[in-house]
Amino acid sequence: MRKKDLSVLQLKDLNLKKKIPIIYSNFKLQLERFVKKNTFLVAVSGGADSLALSALSHLYSKEKKNKVHFVLVDHGIRSNSSKESSAVKNLLKKNKIKLKILINKKKINKNIQCQAREIRYNLLLDFCNKHKIKFILTGHHRDDQIETFLIRLSRGSGIQGLSSMNKVTILSKKIKLFRPLLDQKKKDLIHIAKNYFKKIFKDPSNTNKKYLRIKIRHLVKQFEKNGIKHDSIISSINNLATTRDTLNSYIEKSEKIYVTKKNNKIFIKYKFFLLENKDVQLKIFNNCIKKISKSYYPPRAKKTLSLLARVKSEKKLKATLGGCVVNKLHDNLIICKE
Repeated sequence: MRKKDLSVLQLKDLNLKKKIPIIYSNFKLQLERFVKKNTFLVAVSGGADSLALSALSHLYSKEKKNKVHFVLVDHGIRSNSSKESSAVKNLLKKNKIKLKILINKKKINKNIQCQAREIRYNLLLDFCNKHKIKFILTGHHRDDQIETFLIRLSRGSGIQGLSSMNKVTILSKKIKLFRPLLDQKKKDLIHIAKNYFKKIFKDPSNTNKKYLRIKIRHLVKQFEKNGIKHDSIISSINNLATTRDTLNSYIEKSEKIYVTKKNNKIFIKYKFFLLENKDVQLKIFNNCIKKISKSYYPPRAKKTLSLLARVKSEKKLKATLGGCVVNKLHDNLIICKE
């Protein structure tokens, strides 16, 4: 009998749907293309998507002999978060997966989801730097694409915000964020997680309608019932992504003309820069803020455009944005860390 692929044998043992081994094959192809033989980190939360990612990554590590770190961030927002983290750790341990829990010690009391996300990535980046890890894998999936699109639509985002998440995002000079499950449906990831781990955890915040994402999630279900298909929304997102990529190519060339960096400060020649359209101004300026603040997320578009309007109308200006100080001096906008 010919020796069969280890991963396929294991997936068949789980009695999964026929298409699930195809998901693993696609997952494997992506890792071989982007991650190759590098050590990588799997960001675990306990939800079905991150558990499915953990299952696929565990199979891959056994087949390819890659070293994989499984890491969960305990934000300490809920009173029983420590207990929840331990339950996820014990579940993974049953499948011989070692989970490292990072404890957040900062208080999160406003803009909870955004602040928690920022802290999570900072802790994961610190862990990666200490262990010389080049890639962080997250369980973002097809349903996340739709929810993110509608959230940003509700906030009046432009092309950059409305287009799809990238498979690979640069977080720092040495570390990249990789989203290998963006084309997968959540229901398939739930199926993988339940079959591999025999259970999944439900985040209480996922039913809390005070969060915009949860409101959007319920709205998406109504869309499907009323004939607005998920595939159509995804098609629109992908079309916007094509336009975004064309725009970014122009922005990259423009940055070389308008922007220079010296001694941890960025200088923007604002007179000609402000003649560009708002999308170009917004992207270039937010890129500068991210570079100086070393933040994963840029400031909200509304705040950035408001500041740029002040730059245009005021002779002298000193303002703060996204952890940076912005000065208008002679022919330059000077951005430095706050």
